[in-house]
Amino acid sequence: MHGWIAKPPHFDPARKYPLVLEIHGGPFANYGPRFAAEVQFYAAAGYVVFYANPRGSTSYGEEFGNLIHHAYPGHDYDDLMSGVDAVIDQGYIDEDNLMVTGGSGGGVLTAWIVGKTDRFRAAVSQKPVIDWISFSLTSDGYASYYQYWFPGPVWEDGMLEHYWARSPLSLVGNVRTPTMLITGERDLRTPMGETEQFYQALQIRKVPTQMVRIQNAYHGIASSRPSNLIAKVANILEWFERYLTASPVSD
Repeated sequence: MHGWIAKPPHFDPARKYPLVLEIHGGPFANYGPRFAAEVQFYAAAGYVVFYANPRGSTSYGEEFGNLIHHAYPGHDYDDLMSGVDAVIDQGYIDEDNLMVTGGSGGGVLTAWIVGKTDRFRAAVSQKPVIDWISFSLTSDGYASYYQYWFPGPVWEDGMLEHYWARSPLSLVGNVRTPTMLITGERDLRTPMGETEQFYQALQIRKVPTQMVRIQNAYHGIASSRPSNLIAKVANILEWFERYLTASPVSD
């Protein structure tokens, strides 16, 4: 599994920095040695940023991409955690200040992660799927998603349990990590109802949470207006800084 690290300006390996785990969407997509605006924003704010291609990512061949077939989220979680451990082993990460965020497929994994572990100080799940049961018949891709992601449509025998077992909402009883949710109000791919479910479940459980609704934004929040990108990143950074044990390193 390949991963990349973006470091803050004037990086000093003798110091300790907060870490942001950034997770790509798709999940059939990939990161690489190319410019990513969000990554650069986080690094400029004083964070080390780790972004990787867990199982299911593209550009590694068909077999690697299909390792999450009918098993997503799954071992991609393990890949991301092992990557975080590898970055920590470099010696310049403050283990008390780990943050996680991602959009779409990365939003799914962010919500899954906080249900699996408490190691992150704060999380921001962007445009996630929270309940595959509700998503399967409300998303704009309803006619095709079930044919790949699941063995059959939700109403067939045994499918309800299969959909639920892979839904981040099934793990919400474990969540203690402060978690923000961000989604465009016009999102047709991962409808606002997905975000609302997780937000309201976290409220009931009294887990610190906040819901940000980006006006006039579809699934690609930043694709139509640069101001949407700024709004998204500004909210994410404010949420992370709220839960840091100390301010990010800056010179």
